[in-house]
Amino acid sequence: MEDRNAVIITGACGGIGRALVHAYREAGYYVLATDSQEPLPEFSGVRFFKIDLRETVNDVAFREKCLAELRTELSGYQLIALVNNAAEQIVKPIEQVTVEDWNSVLSVNLLAPFFWTQYFLDLLEVSSGSVLNISSIHARQTKKEFSVYATSKAALSGLTRLMSIELGNRIRVNAIEPAAISTQMLEAGFENSPTERKKLDAYHPTKRIGTTDEVAQVALFITSEKCGFLNGASIAVDGGIGNLLHDPAN
Repeated sequence: MEDRNAVIITGACGGIGRALVHAYREAGYYVLATDSQEPLPEFSGVRFFKIDLRETVNDVAFREKCLAELRTELSGYQLIALVNNAAEQIVKPIEQVTVEDWNSVLSVNLLAPFFWTQYFLDLLEVSSGSVLNISSIHARQTKKEFSVYATSKAALSGLTRLMSIELGNRIRVNAIEPAAISTQMLEAGFENSPTERKKLDAYHPTKRIGTTDEVAQVALFITSEKCGFLNGASIAVDGGIGNLLHDPAN
């Protein structure tokens, strides 16, 4: 790994985001990390930018300013990968979903990945780099009250396929579709329900859910030159649960 390889990771402060930052850092990349939250103390040696992705979608001047700052920081480096990891999840019955909900979720989950890819396309092309979109199992299989989130992730996986065709051999564009991953947020939701947490493990053919490090290692491989023929793919990191037919009778 060359010391002058760089990666941009959005949503760096979340569970998967933190694992991505550490994985790329350990692999020798110069990591440019962004999040709407304050940087984590563990992000030493990482160049952090506090950015609200919604603003980079809705305010063109703000987008140009923020992304120009990242571009300046990349001077002297090869941008090997843009990892569009940031996400917003809203869970509501259809009757309660608002226009504001749609605008917010689509801005973070779909439009920001599009416009960030558009902006950094030239740098990625120079390095024969790639874009990795962190989608979700909800892109294919979902459940009640996930109308906004599931639609946004299905669109992101669709955008991944479209970009792989339109951008051809200029850059690669792929996606990961994780299922249940052990993040602090997920585990907190089961703090008072250990039995339900065990059931979640048992649902999976692997008899456990995934870890953030496992997602990060898949990401690292997909964006490496070792995976140069993979393009337009959406990789399920789901422990096989996406292949499982749930029969209530059983």
